[in-house]
Amino acid sequence: MTTTSAVPAASARRSQSGPPLLLPAVAFAALMVVSIVLARQTPLPTDSAADTLAYYKDHATAAKVAGTLQFGASLPLAVWAAVVYERLRRLGVVAPGPGIALVSGVLAAASMALCGLTVWAASRAGDLGDAPLARSLADLTFASGGPGHVVPFAVMLAGVAVPMLLLGFGPKGFAWAGLVLAGIGVLGTLALLSTSLGFFLPIARFGGLIWLIAASVILPKQRPRRTASYESEAEPA
Repeated sequence: MTTTSAVPAASARRSQSGPPLLLPAVAFAALMVVSIVLARQTPLPTDSAADTLAYYKDHATAAKVAGTLQFGASLPLAVWAAVVYERLRRLGVVAPGPGIALVSGVLAAASMALCGLTVWAASRAGDLGDAPLARSLADLTFASGGPGHVVPFAVMLAGVAVPMLLLGFGPKGFAWAGLVLAGIGVLGTLALLSTSLGFFLPIARFGGLIWLIAASVILPKQRPRRTASYESEAEPA
C-alpha cells in the first residue's frame, strides 16, 4: 500500500516541474528575431515626423505583423521567467535571485507586449495622415521595446546568473558572461538620454537571447551533489 501511494506522489512532483526551459526560450527568441527583421527600418527617435509617417504608410503591413509577433514574444518570455523562478527554488536557492528574475522578467515581457501593441497601432497611423501621432507612437515604440524591455531583461539575466555563479549551477565563465551582459543591458538606460548611447541595447538584446537559450540547457533540474555537500558542511552543528 505504501509503495502504491508513493508512485502517484512522485508522478505528481514530476508533473509540477513545469515545461522545459528551452521551449519558451526558443519560442521567445524566434518570435523576437523575426519581428526585429520585419521592423529593421523602424524610424529612429531622431527622424522627423514626416519621415516617420511616410515609413508607416509604406510599411504598414510589415509593421502590423512585427507588432503582432512582438506581442506574441512577450508571452513565452513571461513563461520562462516563471519556470526559471520555480527551477531555482526547487534547486534550493533561497536568496533574492529567483524573485528578481521573476519580477524583472515579467516587467520585460510587459514592456515587450506594450511595444508590440504600439507598433500595431502605429501601423494604422499612415491611414490617418497624422504625422505628430506617428512620431509619438514611434517614440513610445523605441522607449518600450528599447530600454523599457532590455533593462529589465538584463536584470532578469543577473537574477539567474548570480545563483549559477555562487552555487555552481554551471561553468563560472558562463555565469560571468551573463553578469557582463546584464551590466551592459542596464547601461541601455542611457539611450533615453541620448540615442548615441543606444549601442548598449543590441549587445544586451542579442547577447542576452543567446545566453538565455544556453542557460535553459545548462541550468540543472536537480541540485548538484557537490553544492549540497558544501552547504551541509558549512551549516553549524
